[in-house]
Amino acid sequence: MPDSPLPPRRPRRPPDERPAPPRKRKKASRRSRSSSNATVWWWIGGLAGGGVLLALLCCGGLLVAVNQRIEAEGRARLEQARQRAASGETLAEAVAGFNTILGAPGPYAGPPEPPPPGAAFALVSYPAPVGALPAYLTTEVAEGTIAPNARRPAIVWLTGGDCNTIGPVWEPGPPENDQTASAFREAGVVMLFPSLRGGNANPGRREGFLGEVEDVLAAAEFLAAQPGVDPNRIYLGGHSTGGTLAALVAERSDRFRAAFAFGPVFDVRDYGGDYLYHVPWNDEREALVRSPGYWLKDVRAPLFLIEGAGGNADSLRQLERANDNPRVRAFVVPNADHFDVLAPANAVLAEKILADDGPTCDIALTAAELAGR
Repeated sequence: MPDSPLPPRRPRRPPDERPAPPRKRKKASRRSRSSSNATVWWWIGGLAGGGVLLALLCCGGLLVAVNQRIEAEGRARLEQARQRAASGETLAEAVAGFNTILGAPGPYAGPPEPPPPGAAFALVSYPAPVGALPAYLTTEVAEGTIAPNARRPAIVWLTGGDCNTIGPVWEPGPPENDQTASAFREAGVVMLFPSLRGGNANPGRREGFLGEVEDVLAAAEFLAAQPGVDPNRIYLGGHSTGGTLAALVAERSDRFRAAFAFGPVFDVRDYGGDYLYHVPWNDEREALVRSPGYWLKDVRAPLFLIEGAGGNADSLRQLERANDNPRVRAFVVPNADHFDVLAPANAVLAEKILADDGPTCDIALTAAELAGR
């Protein structure tokens, strides 16, 4: 077998044509890696800082815009209040010539009022324009056990939130939020908690600070007719929405010897549609007859507007700026908020009411007193 031929040899390239051997890469030093990382983080930090700065500028601009809008709205409200005062029209006259627009009643009615389990209050009813409405009344008065020659002062109290309904008010609330105003009953002041039209299982429809004024006035007449109650020493108090309603009652009538409105709003549109129950709340005509800020000139008996500095104080100050009526006094209580202002202030008011036994109301207050100092 002949030898197999050898494969042909590849011609050798000249030295200058041979590919250069690959160079080995030098490992980056720790210093160069750190410098590179620092550059990356510098850019990231710059971008993040720029984003934060941009966000702060946007937020600052937004806050400025919001504050400008609030200030403009406040100026418009004050101007409207001045125009109302100059027109000479009273709130009672405005309401008498106004037909409100009420939408669907909605599922707002709560359960019937439960009978109080203790001895402090009794479940009664009082005659209102829409029919008999339930209320809680101090038991001694409801049962007629107070001697006629020992008649006592009394207060109608309107709770906050859904003030058309009443619930368990017989147990004192906590000191930081005593919406039951227990200081009055503890001091011996007769109390009436009325429910209003459309609340609980009541007749009528909720009108959101309009027809409810008539219910409160009817409750006062019922209270004044009870044995053991001094008809000339009946006061009115309310908190939050109850405070707004109390201020409106004081603007419509001088039936109460004095009224104490905790945390009211200037304009019910501040509630954003809450508690107005299908009323077209952005309709200026509907809002005006429900907003106490435009009718302070109509108050004819002492009205005290009270709020904690940490609560709805801006609205109270706006009410104060709109007021030229010496019968209306506004108090922003330091170191208190919308809720914890109640207990110490009501304790002071209870003492003032007991001492207020002259021919006319002579209650005087200071913010320091209301703070319990």
